[in-house]
Parts: sequence; C-alpha cells; structure tokens
Amino acid sequence: MRKLTEMLKKNNMSLIVSLPYNDMEIAKAAISGGADAIKVHINVEHRASGNKFGSLKENRSFFEALAKEFSGPLGIVPGGSFENIHESEMKELEAMGFNYYSVYMKHMPSFMLDLKMEKTVAGDSNYTLEIVRYLKGTTIDAFEASIIPGEEYGTPLSFQDLIKYKSIVETLDIPVIVPSQRKITPGDIPHLAAIGVKAVMIGAIVTGKEPHSIEKVTKEIRKAIGR
Repeated sequence: MRKLTEMLKKNNMSLIVSLPYNDMEIAKAAISGGADAIKVHINVEHRASGNKFGSLKENRSFFEALAKEFSGPLGIVPGGSFENIHESEMKELEAMGFNYYSVYMKHMPSFMLDLKMEKTVAGDSNYTLEIVRYLKGTTIDAFEASIIPGEEYGTPLSFQDLIKYKSIVETLDIPVIVPSQRKITPGDIPHLAAIGVKAVMIGAIVTGKEPHSIEKVTKEIRKAIGR
C-alpha cells in the first residue's frame, strides 16, 4: 500500500514529524500530537538535532515496536552518506513495514530505485531548478526541499524562502515537502499551503528534543494545518 502517496494526495497539507531520537516515548509524543507520518534515521550524524543515529541492528527493536504502534506512513533516512546506505538494511526495513525512504540525491545509490518503498529525495542548498526539473518522469514520489544552508538553520522563514519553495512546487509534478530547517511557526503554515506545499516536516529545530515539547509543538502545527 502506498501510504505516503495516498496521504499527500488526500490531504491539502500533511504533517510529518522527524524524530530527534529513536525512542518510543519520543515517538508516542509525536503520535499524540497528531503526526500524519513519522520519519526516523539510521547511520547518520544529524546536523539539526546534533544526534548520532546508529545502525539498523542497534535500532531494530525500536523500529519493530514503532511499526506496531503507528499505522501511518513510516519513513527512514538510511544513511548520511553514499557509503553508509546498505542494500541489505533497506530490504530488512521494507520487511519491517517501512513505507518510504528519504535521502539526499547525492547520497542515493542506484539500487534504491529498484526498492518497493515509496521514494522521496532531497536537494540541498546547492540545488538548481534545472536539476530539480529532471525529476519529472522518474519513479520519485515526492521532493524534500532541504534547500537552506546549514549555517542558517533555526532562523525565521522569509518571503524569499517562500518564493524559492514556490518555484520548486511549480517546476515539479510531484508533491513538495518542506522540512523545518527554518524555525517554522503555526503562522507560516497558511503561506506554505498557499504556494502549494503538500507537507511540512517538523524536527528538532521546531519541536525541541523532549517528549513534552514535541507533543506540544506538533499539536500547535496540527491545529494550524486544520485551520
């Protein structure tokens, strides 16, 4: 079942929560807050959260528990570099019930195009519309607009950002997901929706790293989307 694609098609805007830690209490906070989808990581040193995520072996019991706890789309970032993404782990993750992967295009081995998982890819701050437009006609299901330079993480969303996101939305024929590299607020949601963004993905920069703050902020963003 193509859970992510169906979610993005059905909802005017969806809410994805990227967990700052692979921990069930954190996951339950996101679920209680109203997450439509959840994304987790392995084999990554994550810049936004400052956390290091271990291997599939180290996280297997959590992932198995999460797949039982959450019925929405489950996504995986399988590695923070080309060398850290392993075909054997991807096949295990498919079998566990993960629905989609999220990976920077520059880190993506070609074997990932053959997986049954739904496919989302990310650009980076060096993206160009000329490159992005060639996603048309591929098997990629959604584009994650991770276009903010690392040194600007956590700063407010600007009108210039909205124009850049709008240019991506209008260039592509697949859904665009905006991650919270900027400190996205509930007040930003109507403007992101107005330019055609199909999902916001909030992580540590917006939610913090504690269960209470993750649940609280997720609820606030959920309400803004509902409005």
